[in-house]
Amino acid sequence: MVSPEAVVVAVKDILKHEFIDCGYRLMTSYLTRDGYTINHKKLYRIMKEEGLLKLDHRIDRSGCGRKFAKFRKVNTSRPLECLEMDIKMVWIPSVGKNAYLLSVIDVHTRRILKDYFSFNIKQNNVIVLLSELFEDYYYPDNVVIRSDNGSQFIARKVREYLGLIGVQQEFTHIATPEENAHIEAYHGILKKEVFRRFDYQYFGEIEQILKR
Repeated sequence: MVSPEAVVVAVKDILKHEFIDCGYRLMTSYLTRDGYTINHKKLYRIMKEEGLLKLDHRIDRSGCGRKFAKFRKVNTSRPLECLEMDIKMVWIPSVGKNAYLLSVIDVHTRRILKDYFSFNIKQNNVIVLLSELFEDYYYPDNVVIRSDNGSQFIARKVREYLGLIGVQQEFTHIATPEENAHIEAYHGILKKEVFRRFDYQYFGEIEQILKR
């Protein structure tokens, strides 16, 4: 049986992550993942007694907001040092509405590491794509991922996930696409060389082109 003291230490260690603001139920899952066996009701009581249920007590708010890009031009020395991600709208004539393309590029190699094409892209889709990407590369150390301030990227769950796996997230300033230049350039090429060049009508046609 794990002691309350050990639980408190483990909880505080998890809450050191910058974007964690989870309640006792999600915390129970984190502890279970780390090998602890504890009932969520007991965890609730322990966290309440220690003042860990209140957000202001759980998180040091100093400097914990979004981190914005310090430099417009990114200089890298190795692959997987800095990634950029963005979402591009793609008009689908057959249904008269936009689909969306989420892409992640390695700034050093200029290689597209992962993309996802769908009529809807939500925060959970971003997390799944990033989970698959980092699993493919065995969770590399010292990775920075840069994006604009789209709702899918600033979502609490996305920031929490990246914090948990040790990936630093930074955001571009408003109206400065040059801070995300590599992924913006890739999407610009797609628009010019694919979306405007091919006389497509259906979602599946673009999907097949993107798989080439």
